[in-house]
Amino acid sequence: MGFIGSGSIGRTLARLAVGAGHQVVLSNSRGPETLADTAAELGPRASAATSEEAAAAGDIIVVTVPVSAFPHVPAAPLAGKTVIDTCNYGPERDGHIPELDSKSLTSSELLLRYVPDALLVKAFNNIFFKHLLSLARPAGAADRSYLPIAGDSAPAKAAVTEFIDSIGYSVVDAGSLAGSWRQATGTPVWGTPYGPYSNEQGQPVGEHAIRAALATATR
Repeated sequence: MGFIGSGSIGRTLARLAVGAGHQVVLSNSRGPETLADTAAELGPRASAATSEEAAAAGDIIVVTVPVSAFPHVPAAPLAGKTVIDTCNYGPERDGHIPELDSKSLTSSELLLRYVPDALLVKAFNNIFFKHLLSLARPAGAADRSYLPIAGDSAPAKAAVTEFIDSIGYSVVDAGSLAGSWRQATGTPVWGTPYGPYSNEQGQPVGEHAIRAALATATR
């Protein structure tokens, strides 16, 4: 697993991935030396590198950066690779982006413009990082939670589903990248089903509730 961006979601996913037996290569915009402590804490399955090195090293790459940083995501090493996009658009942080303000594109479709040969899957953008850590459950658990994913490549979706299963979640296929607005910031499936931020343990959410939340989204 390669990580482009190592903020709250990135570090949480890396922790879950290491726990599930995956190797992780972390990167951020400030350089690998700033991630030395994080990699050391995660143990021998974790290392730090540049974004280009992380992108080249991983079989699956997680892009978890501000939308405003999309132009800096290294495109060449992502060609042909399964890429998980966890990113959410926030004008107050990212500045106003006309295509996103007008809703002519989803943020994932915008990312795809910068990494056109990647096999992009939207995932993990709808859950609070503390809930992501606390709600992981083994396969077969009665209180296992579901996460929506969206993408245009069936093989990439299958690879992401397998990864998500390995770290303790089941998946609802939410359709195409063009339809990934259904899990964007402020939609019914974004955050709310898993409980308020004030409840750091979160609450498990089954398949039906995720499907219902996706179905009631409006644009």
